Amino acid sequence: MPEILIAPVLTEKSTRLIDEGRHYTFRVAKTANKLEIRKAIEERYPDISVKEVRTMVVRGKRRRQATKRGLVQGRQAGWKKAIVTLADGEIDFYESV
Repeated sequence: MPEILIAPVLTEKSTRLIDEGRHYTFRVAKTANKLEIRKAIEERYPDISVKEVRTMVVRGKRRRQATKRGLVQGRQAGWKKAIVTLADGEIDFYESV
């Protein structure tokens, strides 16, 4: 079974969501559903409870690079994102830094 929670997403927008109202963003496995994500978060952070889970698939972007041999085109892989709303508690991503 693959790891459900891959990494937290720490961008300006996700940080603003944390400040506004307990919405935490995670990069998750593409095959994970909302129930599995809820269970994985409550296991990893035992002192919190999850109120809501929203998921979306982020499409991969096209990439181009000019080299000596010409233009090389490729594609960045797509990934799945989960926005988790907490009923109570707080997650501190920076405690181990």
